[in-house]
This record gives sequence, C-alpha cells and structure tokens, in this order.
Amino acid sequence: MSDSITFDVQGLNALGDRLEGLQYDIKRKGGRFALRKAANVVRDQAIANAKRIDDPESAADIAENVAVRWSGRYFKQTGDLKFRVGIMGGAGGRAKSDALDSLPGGDTRHWRHVEFGTQYARAQPFMRTALASSIDAASQEFVTQYGKSIDRALRRAAKQAGN
Repeated sequence: MSDSITFDVQGLNALGDRLEGLQYDIKRKGGRFALRKAANVVRDQAIANAKRIDDPESAADIAENVAVRWSGRYFKQTGDLKFRVGIMGGAGGRAKSDALDSLPGGDTRHWRHVEFGTQYARAQPFMRTALASSIDAASQEFVTQYGKSIDRALRRAAKQAGN
C-alpha cells in the first residue's frame, strides 16, 4: 500500500493575476536586475576561489578577470534572460596578446588549464566550485530581488491607476 501526500498552495492564483497586471517590459527589467544580482553572488565566490589559487609570482591575476556578462544574443533568439559568469579573455585562442594584456588581470588564457587540469598539472577547479557552493545563496538572492522589483512595479501601477 502506498501512501500519498497531497497539498494545496493558497494564493498562487492571486499571484498570477498580479503578475499578469504587470507590463511585459517591467517583468523583463525586474527579472534582469534580479538575475544580475544572483550572478554577482556566483562571481564573488569565483573571485574568492581564484584568489586562493593565485600564483603571486605571476603577473596575470585570474581573479581580476572574473566578470558577469549579459547574453543579449541569447535573449534575442529565445526571449529568455541569461547572464554568464566567466573569465574575460576566455580561452583566448589566437587573440592578439596586446588586447589580452590590457585586461585588468592581464592575459589569463591559462585559467582553463588551472580549472580543468592538464596531463602535467592536476585540476584546481574554482569556477565550478563557485557555482556549486553559491547556488542556494544565488537562488535566494534572485527570489528576494525579483520580489522587491515586483512590489515596486505594483506600487507604481497602483499609483498610476489612482491618478
């Protein structure tokens, strides 16, 4: 015999009605702001992790090149919000080193060798562990900030309706 658990969440219909009352651009603006705040939590953890493994004798500083970037192309293609947390300069490839040297942390194309390891050096993951260790805090930050932006938008809408 299997036990079943049922529950009923009260208030979701009212929340849905409130959200429908918001304009499309207000939802996007608030969501983008909240998502950036959540990505900043992951970025801060990645910076802290990168500082722990930084080689003080090297001129390059991976922690200085950790950045949060808006993915406009993805948004235009799908309509979904997306921020990326990564290392400026990326994998580098054949990029001119002058351009990479002008980054705040210098030329840090070697970050992927540190993150994933090579046949000669063990992996010292700092980006993957940053996401894994801060996913709960980032999710909570998103919920908090998005809730605040919804409340602000509702206050503005009520104020405009009252005029």
